[in-house]
Amino acid sequence: MSEPILQARGLKKTYVMGARSLEVLRGVDVDIFRGDFIALRGASGTGKSTLLHLIGGLDTPNSGEITFDGRKISGFNENELTTYRNRSVGFVFQAYHLLPELTALENVCLTARIARIPSGNAEKKARELLGRVGLAAREDHKPMELSGGEQQRVAIARALINDPVILLADEPTGNLDSHTGNDIMDLLKTLREEKQMTLVIATHDTKLAAAAPRIIELVDGLVQK
Repeated sequence: MSEPILQARGLKKTYVMGARSLEVLRGVDVDIFRGDFIALRGASGTGKSTLLHLIGGLDTPNSGEITFDGRKISGFNENELTTYRNRSVGFVFQAYHLLPELTALENVCLTARIARIPSGNAEKKARELLGRVGLAAREDHKPMELSGGEQQRVAIARALINDPVILLADEPTGNLDSHTGNDIMDLLKTLREEKQMTLVIATHDTKLAAAAPRIIELVDGLVQK
């Protein structure tokens, strides 16, 4: 069997809020293989989003280790960590996180420009991706002029522009009606197959999770065996 592209061992995460401590992850082990389609399933508060943030380098565990392509993320310097977040991993969030003053095209280009991709190349690829997600005619519209489903499509295009190895989607349909949510899930599955990338989706929705060939169940901060 091939080696995991990403391996997490013994991940623990506790958040301290004043005098109160909240233990979110209590020793999580996960192996993610290249090309996997995984659903992280669990009720609200079980640590799904926290695990995605740790995997994506947006946060650090209190203890435990994450290894990507044979290297420990904890050993990355600041430049390496920025490159990892910008190029190796793509993020799709429930709340979209589009910049309201930028057009759809400009929002998609943003991460490419952070990666110092020439503006002409970034715009060309952004237009191709917006076309692929069905928004070729909306590239000059700002987020407030787009529906929730359209904003999420922009966010997906933005996440894909640097050709990430792993796409992490945190409750990507959580703010959408069921019909639009199903469309977004179908789009994510199709794009994963086209690009042969790894897709990890966090969801509390049992029906959406069932679309994934592999389900990891989180209960009380632990992987359910």
